[in-house]
Amino acid sequence: MSTETIDTSDHLSDPPGNQPSSGDTAIEAPVESRSDKLAPGHFRAIALLMASAFTVILNETTMSVALPPIMADLGVTATTGQWLTTAFMLTMAVVIPATGFLINRLGTRGAYLLAMSLFTLGTALAMIAPGFLILVTGRVVQATGTAIMMPLLMTTIMTIVPPHMRGRIMGNVTLVIALAPALGPALSGAVLEPLGWRGVFGVVLPISALALVAGILWIRDVSDKDTHHLDPLSLLLALVAFGGVVWGLSGLGEAAQHAAPVNPWIPLAVGLAVLGLFIWRQIARQRTESALLDLRTFLESNFRVAVAIMAISMMAMFGTMIVLPLVLQEALGMAPLTVGLLMLPGGVAMGVLGPVVGRWYDRFGPRPIMIPATAVVTVAIGAFAFISPTTSILYILGAHILLMIGLASVFTPLFSAALGVLKPHQYSHGSATINTVQQVAGAAGTALFIAIMTIRSASLTEGGSSAAQGMAGGAGLAFGIGAVLMALTIGLATLIKRPETDGEFQGGH
Repeated sequence: MSTETIDTSDHLSDPPGNQPSSGDTAIEAPVESRSDKLAPGHFRAIALLMASAFTVILNETTMSVALPPIMADLGVTATTGQWLTTAFMLTMAVVIPATGFLINRLGTRGAYLLAMSLFTLGTALAMIAPGFLILVTGRVVQATGTAIMMPLLMTTIMTIVPPHMRGRIMGNVTLVIALAPALGPALSGAVLEPLGWRGVFGVVLPISALALVAGILWIRDVSDKDTHHLDPLSLLLALVAFGGVVWGLSGLGEAAQHAAPVNPWIPLAVGLAVLGLFIWRQIARQRTESALLDLRTFLESNFRVAVAIMAISMMAMFGTMIVLPLVLQEALGMAPLTVGLLMLPGGVAMGVLGPVVGRWYDRFGPRPIMIPATAVVTVAIGAFAFISPTTSILYILGAHILLMIGLASVFTPLFSAALGVLKPHQYSHGSATINTVQQVAGAAGTALFIAIMTIRSASLTEGGSSAAQGMAGGAGLAFGIGAVLMALTIGLATLIKRPETDGEFQGGH
């Protein structure tokens, strides 16, 4: 009869010094009698991490609606105002590669308290900002805390959740990732009218402060800390490499709309060149176990394939999320509120389905879920390629819900299958890598879709089409190319395997 080590302790919430010894933290239990419930302390910690992640992601998506009143109140142009979003994205892209080091160095407790302290400070700074520069500074501080939170959440789950429950818990992560962006614009719209744009930050501030206090009480370290020192050169290379790539990719979309203040090819070229140096530096420092981002995670074929699928899927999702609202407003004449409400059911469906898909993963593994899921996403994006100024709202609603259901069924197995093949000390680096890929791929998808739509729209308009027809035609081509790219993931999904051991589960310390 096979056995596995299962943690039954509640020491995550115990004060330091009162934790049981390693000999008391685990028992050998038969597989058929393994528990399907987390220890209370572990449950509280993961619930708090998920609630905190939901808060920081919710905050990230409120800016799309709040930006116009901020511009009017502070007297800035659209080009300047966009830095509230661009600076946030750049900060995320720069900090996320360093989160593997931070989590290992500071431990779970230290990383959480740092993340929520920064996020709370940034939120307070943004709320009371007397001018635009201070507001951007607050957003940068917020982004630093946000960047740490998602890798920390996934690393903690992989460390303290037994392999047979990881799919279910990762499904809840999908709920956080999907539901928060869906609710962010709606919350922002509801707060703006009575409280103004400062109220958007004011609503989030007490929630983040409460989460910080709860973390002081509940969060404890779940793995050993690293003693390696930070490599300043690696951090500098990450700053230039990932910042340049994301800035350049974001600028490509703006350049297609003739709104880029800087030639985007310059930061993109510099970023790609320095990225090569960053990779070389990490490989060199891996020999002494002191890399900022451990790239040996790519030695696992499951991880490589999962990251490839993740990159393409994020490109498709972000590109669709940016272009679809534009074409609905410009070509179909929908009001912003109508567009937000139209896209809300899909986001809710994605969030609700996440835990269900997680249970399917625990039972069937990744491949039986991901092959049909990637096909569903491909079909849904392809359906958007046929949008015209006369397309039925029910057609768009159905295609968007189908897209979100498919993405939920892609992301949940991906997280579990990718991280499950890694060793425990690689979890934080694997999580940081996945989140870095999400940021870069999201920027690339946005740039690709916007550029294709803009160029095709201009061509159609010059050929005699109306502005609405040109916009719809440009968006249709962007969605069509997106569907072709997404079709590649169907073949990649056949290569995903269920982790044989899901790493070396130790149940935390």
